[in-house]
Amino acid sequence: MKLLRLIPVAALLASTLALAACNTTAGLGKDVSAGGNAVSDEAQKVKPY
Repeated sequence: MKLLRLIPVAALLASTLALAACNTTAGLGKDVSAGGNAVSDEAQKVKPY
């Protein structure tokens, strides 16, 4: 019986962690994109032509 009570709790915990990971991944993608844009902008500034 105790195992049946743990299943919904485990599912709730797993879904909460998955949602948190999605937000973290989205934030990381934005950071990497901003870094790439900064590098590209600087490369355009020092381009000899």
